[in-house]
Amino acid sequence: MARVLVAMSGGVDSAVAAALLVEQGHEVTGVHLKLAEVDEVAQVPGHGCCTLDDAQDARRTAAVLGIPFYVWDLAEVFEREVQSPFAASYARGSTPNPCVTCNERVKYAALLERALASGFDALATGHHARLRRDGAAVTQPGPGTRLHRAADRAKDQSYVLYMAAQEQLDHTLLPVGELSKTRVRELASSLGLRVAAKPDSYDVCFIPDGDTAGYLSERLPSAPGPIVDLDGRVLGEHGGVWRFTVGQRRGLGLDHHRRRFVVDVDAVRNTVVVGPREALACRWAEVASPRWTRSNVPTGAVRVQIRAHGATVPGRVVPLDDGGPGVRVEFDEPVHGLAVGQAAVVYDTDDEVCLGGGPVVAAERPAALPVV
Repeated sequence: MARVLVAMSGGVDSAVAAALLVEQGHEVTGVHLKLAEVDEVAQVPGHGCCTLDDAQDARRTAAVLGIPFYVWDLAEVFEREVQSPFAASYARGSTPNPCVTCNERVKYAALLERALASGFDALATGHHARLRRDGAAVTQPGPGTRLHRAADRAKDQSYVLYMAAQEQLDHTLLPVGELSKTRVRELASSLGLRVAAKPDSYDVCFIPDGDTAGYLSERLPSAPGPIVDLDGRVLGEHGGVWRFTVGQRRGLGLDHHRRRFVVDVDAVRNTVVVGPREALACRWAEVASPRWTRSNVPTGAVRVQIRAHGATVPGRVVPLDDGGPGVRVEFDEPVHGLAVGQAAVVYDTDDEVCLGGGPVVAAERPAALPVV
């Protein structure tokens, strides 16, 4: 059996992941990461994953399972690698996915590196995604591991693990990916774990009240500028491009008798461009420094996902003409609301195996269209 470090968030998924590994006979150690500094008055029960209650829930679970447990304070690293870039991305007119950034720089990749350096054989998490080796479920670290969709597609989180390289997957275990969320809760209940009925967290962990604009307003200056249509006509004024994201419809402060969407956020010109829904149609995106679970760029037909909980569309990956590390992802059918800063994640044609992906740095933008 292997020495496994389990990242325990204080939720039911990571609790059951640890329990399953203990049952399988692994030598399990739990660790809770203190990430965001969330004021007690701002904490919302059931929202986020960085509260004192979450740490206590993780500690209680470890006690029930009889495994060693530690809390690692990575708040300074989290601020530097996730929170500050989050705000900076919005200031540039991008729409970041902090969960992807966190997995890439803190909670998964960096933690796995630290686990291996500390003598562990593998890192386990409560992510809903499956690992396969030669077609079989992975219960031991080893070479040739592939990242698959979760058994419970409604809870699939393979999207936020797209950056996992082959050598990282070979030292990863994802025990709950084989189970439905209902079954996860049943197991937690049968083990007497307090977190069995704990609600899932869907918000950005360091913004537990869900007020992204309010959070950013404390970090970014107000910078008024025009809101224009596709012909350049000024329709209103905004208080900062960071308040808007491509695809947004609400909160524009414009005439409500016309359906308008944000179709571009131009931070250089400090301008927000709005238009009809058809102006959101996008047929290609450029991805910078993509990471692939295999060494080669995927060729032929693929499926592409541009949101953590969005559907995939058919497409293909094309190397850029300049021969650089980036690629162009072309969609066989237009996608709507693709924003720079999001991740384009590539799957095989069966929409099952995650092949990799990367952050979108450019995307098709509309020609002039009349506002309808």
